[in-house]
Amino acid sequence: MPTEFTPLTAMAGGLLIGAAILVLFHTLGRIAGVSGMLSAAFGAGTPGGERAWRFAFLAGLVLGPVVASAAFARSFIQPSPASLPILIVAGLAVGLGTGMANGCTSGHGVCGVSRLSVRSIVATAMFMGFGFLTASVGRRLFLET
Repeated sequence: MPTEFTPLTAMAGGLLIGAAILVLFHTLGRIAGVSGMLSAAFGAGTPGGERAWRFAFLAGLVLGPVVASAAFARSFIQPSPASLPILIVAGLAVGLGTGMANGCTSGHGVCGVSRLSVRSIVATAMFMGFGFLTASVGRRLFLET
């Protein structure tokens, strides 16, 4: 399995993500912010029709790698090298940050930046900056002994 992106594969991935966002935006008038979609999918006040498209989109995110693996006759799904406790702590930290920022990394980073939203550009810069800082400190504390 290749371990490096090439310009062609990187562009293909970006085009697929951009196309998915465009389809969602133009068909439902919604922005593809995964954290917001997930929280609203399980929210008590979310109507059934709203729940249905959210779960369908999220199912597509999960099924996409499975379909790609079958289409290319090789597995793109790999186990994470991180331990389960580290993944749980990281997931909780991302959830906390998402709630505090009143938005999510996919909504701001992909959809907002592509629309040149100043709020999204600032939020994405903050996500990335603090993500880099957290990863650097975490590696020094937990992985480099």
